Amino acid sequence: MNINERLKAIQQVTDMTQTELAAKIGISFVALNSLINGKSQPRDKTLLAINDLYESVTGTKKIPVNALVAKKQIIIAKSKKYTNINKTISKNKPIFDQFLLELTYHTNRLEGSTLTEGETAAILFENSTIIGKTLVEQLEAKNHQTALIFLFDYLQKTKVISEELILKLHSILLNSILSDAGIYRRYGVRIVGANLATANCLKVPNLMAELVMDINKSKADVIAHAAEIHARFEQIHPFPDGNGRIGRLILQAMMLRKNLPPAIIKQDKKVLYLQYLNKAQTTGDQSLFDDFLCDAINEGYKILED
Repeated sequence: MNINERLKAIQQVTDMTQTELAAKIGISFVALNSLINGKSQPRDKTLLAINDLYESVTGTKKIPVNALVAKKQIIIAKSKKYTNINKTISKNKPIFDQFLLELTYHTNRLEGSTLTEGETAAILFENSTIIGKTLVEQLEAKNHQTALIFLFDYLQKTKVISEELILKLHSILLNSILSDAGIYRRYGVRIVGANLATANCLKVPNLMAELVMDINKSKADVIAHAAEIHARFEQIHPFPDGNGRIGRLILQAMMLRKNLPPAIIKQDKKVLYLQYLNKAQTTGDQSLFDDFLCDAINEGYKILED
């Protein structure tokens, strides 16, 4: 595959405009246009950037084992500076509010919300009603905030992540939105845009019981453990709606109980998030997803340390 084909493939997968793609690679719009039309060849630095981006968005990038291990070790070492990250966050209102905003804004945007970060902040902290936005979008933001507050408080009392907790979070998240909030689905569902079968609804209760048992096992690699659980939960897809957001709430619970900050999965990383998650689910190779999760945890550290 030549360079212009790779560039077109990147655009097709990410929906980036030529202006956005040029900025991502670090070249001008004119230079990118020339490359796409096959009128020029990239310099070595640009070629490396294009190939790296192509491998990232297509899931073909290889993460050196030693580099990933080192990345995880740095993250765990950082956590040792804090006696209790949950308490550190919860007792500092500006930091706590920033986590509530970032987690709510990005998780809902990943699911198609059109609320801006500013609009989300107005809903969360000023109880504002945003004209021109749907009631459901605004309820989803407020409900997610409530679910997060409940989760932070719950984890102050126990580190056990139970089925009751997961069902409670779902009932909060979909309150006044879904009639069967807090109940496992009783019919088949499909993951839109993914060639991945979800669990038979009759098997969901047993699969969730098994998943919760595994969530509460102690694993040496806590990041790989969280990534593996997240991939399994999303493939089970136990609820009629809200699976992505609940899956990410479980992920945050797994971070906090291991004295790590919440993982901020940003909406502009949606393509990579779904690509790496799908690769972990379909091939069993979760190295890219582990690496992605490390970056998301570091986004959490940025809020904590600013």
